[in-house]
Amino acid sequence: EVRTQVAMASRRASLRGLASHCLWLLGVILLMDVSARPANHSSARERAGNREEREILPPDHLNGVKLEMDGHLNKDFHQEVFLGKDTDGFEEDAEPRRSRRKLMVIFSKVDVNTDRRISAKEMQHWIMEKTAEHFREAIEESRVHFHAVDPDGDGRVSWDEYKVKFLVSKGHNEKEVEEKMKNGEELKVDEETQEVLENLKDRWYQADNPPSDLLLTEDEFLSFLHPEHSRGMLKFMVKEIVRDLDQDGDKQLSLPEFISLPAGTVENQQGQDIDDSWVRDRKKEFEELIDANHDGIVTMAELEDYMDPMNEYNALNEAKQMIAIADENQNHHLEPEEVLKYSEFFTGSKLMDYARNVHEEF
Repeated sequence: EVRTQVAMASRRASLRGLASHCLWLLGVILLMDVSARPANHSSARERAGNREEREILPPDHLNGVKLEMDGHLNKDFHQEVFLGKDTDGFEEDAEPRRSRRKLMVIFSKVDVNTDRRISAKEMQHWIMEKTAEHFREAIEESRVHFHAVDPDGDGRVSWDEYKVKFLVSKGHNEKEVEEKMKNGEELKVDEETQEVLENLKDRWYQADNPPSDLLLTEDEFLSFLHPEHSRGMLKFMVKEIVRDLDQDGDKQLSLPEFISLPAGTVENQQGQDIDDSWVRDRKKEFEELIDANHDGIVTMAELEDYMDPMNEYNALNEAKQMIAIADENQNHHLEPEEVLKYSEFFTGSKLMDYARNVHEEF
């Protein structure tokens, strides 16, 4: 009996030891897991702050516009004017059969005369329709953001009201900023933020329609965020792009100026490939679309026409170019097989087995 009690006590001690060892192992595993996580996970507050900053800043990328505000080519342009807001179902992990069917539904909508071919005119009308869709979306978003920066709800926003919201999005204390601005005290901001503020103030003044009162209405605020909605602001955006790219100060762009690489050096072959692609894409765009009279020089007027998303002549040129990309039988139309084969150009997704599936999907 004594031996039994000793054995049981020994077993309990072993179990306690094993439990302690398991807890220690669990602690090590948890520590390893924590240390293995990336250090750049942002908190919910940071993410919310970043989202607020994006909302009140004019976006660099404008849907359905050929160039970004910084003068870079809009790589998603063809997908934006082919899909509009209808991008669901074309993600990398989407089910291919469903994506093919969805693409063929879009094909049927573009093919207005139902002859199972898309002509340049049909594509032009579709591009204009999808661009108008992006316009409506921008108006809705701008309305929400306007009310967010219009604290007293009087339907007009002053530069100072906007400046406070912008600095708060950059991490400044709202009450402190308001107090300093009220007392005319200097605001301490870093050099980059100060430069952004000066550029935004220029844009604010441009969006303020005559008679100028430095107060933006909802429509003027839309022009501030989305210059593609206003002829005056479109001119201003073009002027900014030319200013940034123009190296000899003649207020127009030569091909070398337009294709000059952005700041940065090529450190490896992959970087060189990206740079080669940059030059090739921009050269093609300059020569085939922007330089309308093909004299080797792009004027502000030519760039403005090119940037105008509601320019019907441009939409027709784009339609012809989009068709030419996939028009394998050279009949100046797109057939279902061609659209499916070149699905990556139109949707951003590669849909395989296009030939075998086209008839059952269409």
